[in-house]
Amino acid sequence: MTSLRRLVLGARRGVVFTGAGISTESGIPDFRSPGGLWSKYRPIDYDEFVASAEARREAWRRRLAMSEVLDAARPNKGHDAIRRLVDTRNVSTVITQNIDGLHEASGVPKECIVELHGNTMYAECLECRRRYEIDDVRRRFERTGDAPSCDDCGGFVKTATVSFGQAMPEAAMRRAEQATLAADVFVAIGSSLVVYPAAGFPVLAKRRGARLVIINREPTDLDGFADLVVHGEIGPLLEALWTPDVGDSAAKGAL
Repeated sequence: MTSLRRLVLGARRGVVFTGAGISTESGIPDFRSPGGLWSKYRPIDYDEFVASAEARREAWRRRLAMSEVLDAARPNKGHDAIRRLVDTRNVSTVITQNIDGLHEASGVPKECIVELHGNTMYAECLECRRRYEIDDVRRRFERTGDAPSCDDCGGFVKTATVSFGQAMPEAAMRRAEQATLAADVFVAIGSSLVVYPAAGFPVLAKRRGARLVIINREPTDLDGFADLVVHGEIGPLLEALWTPDVGDSAAKGAL
C-alpha cells in the first residue's frame, strides 16, 4: 500500500484541506455531530439574521455563549504537524472549512490559509466591512442587550463567518481553486466531505492528477475515490509522519 509518509513528505505542491475533525481534539465540538450545537438549535440563516432583530440577538447570544470553549482552545498535534508541513514546503496552502482560527494560531502564515467559511474569532460590519473584536461586541451586548451595529455606517455587525444562505466568499473560493488545480498531493483531513461547494475541491484535485489522501475518524463518501484512506485519531497520526513510534495501530499500518 502506498504509504502516507511517502505521499505527504514527497509532496512539492501539497494542499491540506481540513474540517471539524481536526479541531475536536482541541475541545471544539463538531456542530453537526449528535449533541453538537445544530442538534440543539436550528441554525439561523443569513436572510433571517438580516431581517430580524431578534434573530441577530439570538445569533450573538449563541456566539458569546461559546466564547469560553473557543477562547480556551489551542492548536493540537494535528495543527502543529500541518504547520510543520508548511514550514518544510511540502504543503503550500491550507484550505479549511473551520472557523476557529487554530491554523493561524499554530503558526501557519496567514497568506497560506484559505478560510472558506470565514472566522468566528472576530466580527465585521456587513456593509462597510469594518472589523470588530469579539470582546468589544460582548461589552456592548451585555450593556444594551441588543445586537451591535456599526459605529461608522450603522450596518449590522456579524461574526466574520459564512452563514446558511450567505454567498461563499469569492476571493477565498478563487484562491482555493487555484491551489487545488496546482496540487500534486491533496490531503483531506477531518472532514465528512458532504458540505458543498467546499467538498468539491478533493474531487477537482484528483481529476486534475493529484494524489488524493483522506484522513478521518469515520468513512466518507469519497473514500473509494482516493489513492489512500486512513482512519484514526488525526493528531497522533500526523505526528507519526516524523515519529513512527507515535500513533495507534491503524495509523502505523498506513505510514
